[in-house]
Amino acid sequence: MKKGIAVCFSLCVIAVLAGAALYARSQTAAHPTQRRTHMAIDPALLHPETLHAQAPEKFDVNFETTRGDFVVQVDRAWAPLGADRFYNLVKHGFFTGAAFFRVVPGFIVQFGLSPDPAVNRAWRAANIKDDRVTQSNRRGTITFATAGPNTRTTQLFINYADNSGLDRQGFAPFGLVVSGMDVVDHIYSGYGEQPDQGAITTQGMSYLQKHFPKLDTIKSATIVTAQASK
Repeated sequence: MKKGIAVCFSLCVIAVLAGAALYARSQTAAHPTQRRTHMAIDPALLHPETLHAQAPEKFDVNFETTRGDFVVQVDRAWAPLGADRFYNLVKHGFFTGAAFFRVVPGFIVQFGLSPDPAVNRAWRAANIKDDRVTQSNRRGTITFATAGPNTRTTQLFINYADNSGLDRQGFAPFGLVVSGMDVVDHIYSGYGEQPDQGAITTQGMSYLQKHFPKLDTIKSATIVTAQASK
């Protein structure tokens, strides 16, 4: 009798453990966005003062997004400081999981706030000096956003139209979308300028998932070709 009880007990334990494993897998599958919110980050992103590598003279970056892929070609000669900052951000995975949080059809689409509040805190005061404006903010160009002179950090925008009026305000393009501009054109724009940038900075992706779940996001940004500096 005791042997029978022991066997029964062992089978029950196995059944419970198997059920728990199945439940855990089902919970993970049911909440894919939760998994993305807690993705691992490159520790270097918490120390922006160490990320000052010089960018290649020209390089291409492939953006894989929830809307599709597009490619940005950067020409360092256009805006060297901006190109260097962008290169370091891409190289260390800053844009992974970031949302296109400001989308104004006929004007711009803006991104460049991390889904991780700790990363945003680290970069908040990591300003770079302004570049001289050598290129116009024409359709498809990519440019750093600013909050005044010498305040560029991580936020960027892609011009949807000829926004040459931004040139005299000091906005210096450093690259151009050379493939997939049709994807950029169709990034979700239903929320317009509603997402609060301060809330994104301090709360990260949890704020956006709760209030603006339809926003398109960046799955990855990867350097795919590069021409070495001379």
